[in-house]
Amino acid sequence: MKKIYMLVAVLALTITACKDDYISLLPEGSLPPANFYQTDEQLQSAAIAAYVPLRDVLWNDFFASEMHADNTHYQPSPNNRGSANVFRESGADWNNESTNDYINSIYFHSYTCISRANILIGRIPDAKKATEAGKAKAEGQAKFIRALNYYKLVRLFGGVPLHLIEVTKAEEAFLPRASVEEVYAQIIADCQDAIAKLQPPAKFPQTGEATKGSATVLLADVYVTLKRYPEAETLLNTLPAMGYKLTAEYADAFKPANKNKEESLFEAQYQTIAGNGNQPNSFPQAFLPKTANTTLITGAPSSNTVSSGGWNKPVQDLIDAYEPGDKRLDASIAVAEGTYDDSYVMTLSANKSVLNYVPAPGKVGQPYIKKYLDLPFIIAGSSSSNWPIYRYAEALLLLAEALNEQGKSPLTPLNAVRKRAGLGDITETDKEALRDIIFHERRVELAFENKRFNDLQRDPKGLAIMEAYAIKAKATYPLLSPTAFNIQAYKFLLPIPQSERGLNPDLTQNPGYSN
Repeated sequence: MKKIYMLVAVLALTITACKDDYISLLPEGSLPPANFYQTDEQLQSAAIAAYVPLRDVLWNDFFASEMHADNTHYQPSPNNRGSANVFRESGADWNNESTNDYINSIYFHSYTCISRANILIGRIPDAKKATEAGKAKAEGQAKFIRALNYYKLVRLFGGVPLHLIEVTKAEEAFLPRASVEEVYAQIIADCQDAIAKLQPPAKFPQTGEATKGSATVLLADVYVTLKRYPEAETLLNTLPAMGYKLTAEYADAFKPANKNKEESLFEAQYQTIAGNGNQPNSFPQAFLPKTANTTLITGAPSSNTVSSGGWNKPVQDLIDAYEPGDKRLDASIAVAEGTYDDSYVMTLSANKSVLNYVPAPGKVGQPYIKKYLDLPFIIAGSSSSNWPIYRYAEALLLLAEALNEQGKSPLTPLNAVRKRAGLGDITETDKEALRDIIFHERRVELAFENKRFNDLQRDPKGLAIMEAYAIKAKATYPLLSPTAFNIQAYKFLLPIPQSERGLNPDLTQNPGYSN
């Protein structure tokens, strides 16, 4: 009976995938799969399809990264206790549960990326009309995508099922959890193969496809996480020769005019132009305060965020972390000023700088993320800004970390990042002190780029940092549930989704979780 239930579930998922994804990618009149993966152009189309679910991963990622750390919080919705709001708030409040749909969606969307990558990898050997260069490019991209998503999964959930082939039978769909070591071994192998098969950027701006540089920084990031610092150092030192460098100003790195330019190692692609499969970036809308009219900030008419806004709100703890004179603060955060009603909906009266902000009499200020705003919005609630997944600034900070942990001086790459921010050089030489400085630099340089929670996972002081922040959060937010911010070491891994465990009895749960 169990096998019949599993087979029905697989068939249902297959039908759903065909309805929602497959048909949309191959409309009526297109070639069937057996004849499709044949030419360079067809392989590249399949690679592009594998990138698309990254947008779905990102849409939920900030709930498990910035909001699940000490960088951002949310505006409460006391009059809207629908499941969507409750799930989002619970993730931010460390009330981790295996039934949280918003956190669980990261797991499922990551596997959608992996599934599409696996299909492409498996079809490449039979691409009779494709060139060797075309095959290499497609396989390199697919393995980068697979590695990127497994890297997200293993850090958030620990060991996970290791799917490496296209699923065509029920028994292939339900695997037990691989060990953390096995998952990392596959990530490394995929990255190494991607580096060998992909080329450096041919020119800037890039196309948005993964390149040798993308795979290089991903593998270096993995090596830093695994404390394989010499290997990370070697990889990171190859990036300047590929043409990567910092933009002149920090704010420039996020402007649509600078998409895919020299600071970009890999970005999720967005575009406000309608048609041709383009999709606008709606993150800035979600990051604005809940208000009936955002025109004062966005310049777009009829933009309402009452039901969509109020998420990923910068907290005072982060604002206070910026040093005086740090250009990144004003480039990253602004303050919406106005008044709140009883439902925590704001009527805007001014849009102000966060620098030395003091509320006007009778007004309150709401910090919001401005680094992704593309002003004025061409379409209400939408931006054409890309989402940075790896920037060259992060590569420099990874290099600083790798050097420091080997007892070498990290000051050259570290101070390059600080110089652009308008800050003076670090002269500290103590390894332990430098480790704290580098993690602090990552916090302010990479704020709102979904890096903070993973940094706290590997920072030796991560648990203590979150325990201290929890005390501040409980004193600041009066509407928190009594169980909010109960910080425990086991919660640095998220629970395996219960819906997945219901389908696959071989999936064990992470320690500390009841189901």
